[in-house]
Amino acid sequence: MKSIARMELKPGMVIAQDVLSYKNEVIVPANTKITDSTIEKLARHSILVVSVKEEIDFATTHFEKVRLSEGFKKFESNYQKLFPVYKTYMVNYVMNQEPINMDNLMRVYHNIIICASTGEQLLDYLYNMLPGNDDMTHAHCLNSALVAGVFGTWLSLPSEDITLLIKCAFVYDIGKLWLPYNLLWKPGRLTPEEYNLVKQHTTKGYEILRMLPWNSHIARTALMHHERMDGSGYPSGLKDDEIDHYAKIIAIIDTYEAMTSYRAYRPQLNPFQVIANYEKEGFERYASSLLKPILSHIAQSQLGMNVHLSNGMNAEVILINERALSRPMVKLLDNNDTLIDLSTLPNVTIDSVY
Repeated sequence: MKSIARMELKPGMVIAQDVLSYKNEVIVPANTKITDSTIEKLARHSILVVSVKEEIDFATTHFEKVRLSEGFKKFESNYQKLFPVYKTYMVNYVMNQEPINMDNLMRVYHNIIICASTGEQLLDYLYNMLPGNDDMTHAHCLNSALVAGVFGTWLSLPSEDITLLIKCAFVYDIGKLWLPYNLLWKPGRLTPEEYNLVKQHTTKGYEILRMLPWNSHIARTALMHHERMDGSGYPSGLKDDEIDHYAKIIAIIDTYEAMTSYRAYRPQLNPFQVIANYEKEGFERYASSLLKPILSHIAQSQLGMNVHLSNGMNAEVILINERALSRPMVKLLDNNDTLIDLSTLPNVTIDSVY
């Protein structure tokens, strides 16, 4: 809401708070739609300033509230201005072999994150960005760098390690820039031949980055971010401690960013669907000591959110089950506030968060 002078009131505006006389009597109640007679009444009582509702006050979903907030608008504006800057740095390197100045990339990072007060808010802003039709490879890497700062903080890494993780995230997928766009973002299933070609982006990225005068973890992360703890990854089928520590974190960031982003062949997954996907097989494929605290933070960030369940009911998330992070305790809306522990109902899932 905002306060405006009575002289600026226009019919159709909505009063946000009760307007009181000097005797504390209600002249115009909250939620009254202003008419010419309302304005005349306020004038008769010598009311100079009133509170009226803004667009955000009429928002009914979390998506609407986020997108209408001033913080998000500033974030989105900064992101849209700085995304082409980041893309230019990367394209100039690929097309013209112009050296990548990592300090420039870090400036892009800092100038975007200053618009979010917490890591949870930054992820919320990213999640509620409207999808673009182009430049998904570059957006994936820029978003991964933004996510890296959040996950690194959640993992309590030293500041210098967080900075290195962000640098790794900026360029770990650089090998994809040499692959055809239509192949990378093909809606349907890849053929075995196409999949083998896509897998080459790890070795291509490593060959490129190891020639640069950067920390060796950056090139190793490009090479190993698709390796998995159980040996099921590529290109070398590495296991456990054979995988670079930073590559283990980037592997989680890479899949998280992919799942929470819109794709032409599927909508973005909500936070509980993301967590459920990791719970199915993630603790075998990813380093559990890294994955568990990240998923716990994601789940805790959803407390108080409204959710739509697969059984058609709507509810509010009131308690996170640490042993089943994707299946919290919820309170049904419009049903006598009935409590349901989703961990006891395996056939009921969270279809959307609103």
